[in-house]
Amino acid sequence: MNFTRRSLLILSAAAGIAAAPFAALAEGTLNVGSYPNNPPFEFKNESGVFEGFEVDIVTEAAKRAGMTVNIEGYDFQPLFAATSSGRIDAAISSITITQERLGSQSFTQPYYDADMGVAAKTDGAVKSLADLKGKVVGVLSGSTGDKWSKENQEKYGFAEVTGYPNQQAVLLDLASGRVDGLVSDIPGMEYAFTKMQGLGIVERIKTGEQYGLMMTKDSPHLAKINDALTEMKKDGTLQAIHKKWFGTDAPAESSTAKEAPIPTP
Repeated sequence: MNFTRRSLLILSAAAGIAAAPFAALAEGTLNVGSYPNNPPFEFKNESGVFEGFEVDIVTEAAKRAGMTVNIEGYDFQPLFAATSSGRIDAAISSITITQERLGSQSFTQPYYDADMGVAAKTDGAVKSLADLKGKVVGVLSGSTGDKWSKENQEKYGFAEVTGYPNQQAVLLDLASGRVDGLVSDIPGMEYAFTKMQGLGIVERIKTGEQYGLMMTKDSPHLAKINDALTEMKKDGTLQAIHKKWFGTDAPAESSTAKEAPIPTP
């Protein structure tokens, strides 16, 4: 009788120990890195708290997966090293899903469609992509705009492609004339131009880009976060978040509304 009770206690304790990692996984914290000056996708409010379209998405997805979210600020390029090394579990910052990135990172299904564009001073000489021949182009280092500009530098005759650690720095240099044009994602630039007068999009570059939540390669959290995004698309939560930050419903065939599998290399 005593032996049986003792055995049961030991087995119960062992079971508790074995279950502990799974409980931590289900009820733990999703550590997220985010570029803090990318409205309306993510930004810090006056109290220093992260807000934005992608902040709402990752917070709700983590909640549905039984997790809380801790968001830390990073410049854009260091986000990739942070997820690769495991310093953070995930990153949000209008990060385009690409085959190259899928070699070292994992991504959830996409949740936003976007193209790139060329921005310039509205009263300047640059009125199109062709006008950047012999001119200096500014880009956010490590972004798809950076990659595209370098790949097309010879084709369009850019004199120089200058990288910046954050979007605010390149926007200020564009406004002051230290760079002649900016190649970046259209949504973020359009939002910035509601605050910065004298700048505008002069040409759209059709790329078919889609944003997803970037995670550590083969993350144990990937499937459940992706499942949460599927649920959010099915029940209209993602559409509601889109309308909150952009003022409109996303098209029915867009990645904001349409369910998709986890991207593979």
